[in-house]
Amino acid sequence: MTALASQRQAAIIDELERLGAVRVSRLVEKLGVSDMTVRRDLDALAQRGLLTKVHGGAMAVSERSIDEPGFEAKQVRAQAEKDAIAHAAADLISPGAAVGISAGTTTWTLAHLVRDIPGLTVVTNSMRVADVVLSSGRSDQTVVLTGGIRTPSDALVGPVAVEALRSLHLDLVFLGVHGVDERSGFTTPNLMESETNRALVEAGRRLVVVADHTKWGMVGLSTIVPLEAADVFITDDEMPADAVAVLSERCGEVVVARAGAVALPTQSGAR
Repeated sequence: MTALASQRQAAIIDELERLGAVRVSRLVEKLGVSDMTVRRDLDALAQRGLLTKVHGGAMAVSERSIDEPGFEAKQVRAQAEKDAIAHAAADLISPGAAVGISAGTTTWTLAHLVRDIPGLTVVTNSMRVADVVLSSGRSDQTVVLTGGIRTPSDALVGPVAVEALRSLHLDLVFLGVHGVDERSGFTTPNLMESETNRALVEAGRRLVVVADHTKWGMVGLSTIVPLEAADVFITDDEMPADAVAVLSERCGEVVVARAGAVALPTQSGAR
């Protein structure tokens, strides 16, 4: 019995390290045990300080508000969900548009789809996003890289980046974030990245925030913008129902993307 419990709990920790957060229903299916057994395992792990219990599941032990994971560390989390979110985001882009794309692993995934859309002007503070779009070799696309100081998550930030963005006017801005919280809004652990992202948001007519379910409840050091600033919020179907309710009320529109399926909009909240 003990050995089986230790194996289950090790699998739960592995899942948390990979995704950042897990739901009880997902663990029940993955481990082939009852809901009650999973909850007992979560209780045991929480008592040892190895995870944080949340409604309907658990999250990895909360990072400090200034902790900033590197690109590779974030890239392995919720890959299928990020792919679904990226496809839903790409559907919002019309040929010939001017779009801003922030740094991040979800926006980097989006960049692989953006490079196939003709006539775009892409403004980004991410070398990785710029490299992906430029790799298409399209002569009908323009890529503007802001310049600036490089962060651990490969964003270019600071006064140079902010100044480059201040005179631009974009149709859509796609913003990836470190955390999404009811009170703190959309956050990042990096102060200069927060300032740079605000400049990017201000340059756009519409803001689309892309964030998978593991970002809910995470709070970085600095708020970029409040939830109300998002014209569209795109997430995945692992986002807790209570979180979707809050986001639907506070954001202009919420789109829930399902891995392997067409993204479906939820009921929009009033702005």
